[in-house]
Amino acid sequence: MKKAKIYKPSKTAMQSGLKKFDKWIIEFITDDPGTNPLMGWESSTDTYGELKLEFSTKELAIEYAKKNNIDFEIIEPNKRKITLKSYADNFTK
Repeated sequence: MKKAKIYKPSKTAMQSGLKKFDKWIIEFITDDPGTNPLMGWESSTDTYGELKLEFSTKELAIEYAKKNNIDFEIIEPNKRKITLKSYADNFTK
């Protein structure tokens, strides 16, 4: 049975906008990868590890996983903590 994780990607430290982070992703968890004896690179015989499926909502991703008999784990996104600041706060304290 295939195992996957469903998550919403977070932005990197190099990005300030949130435009492309509204999709949910199903990413398959690969079996224990091995080392290629010829080149010494990490490799795996499980090709599901190369797939990342995008969905517009979490419910669609869950529905897809259930319909295709995929064991899944949902990783909820962390909420952003926004601290409102004002220029006047520099002078009032």
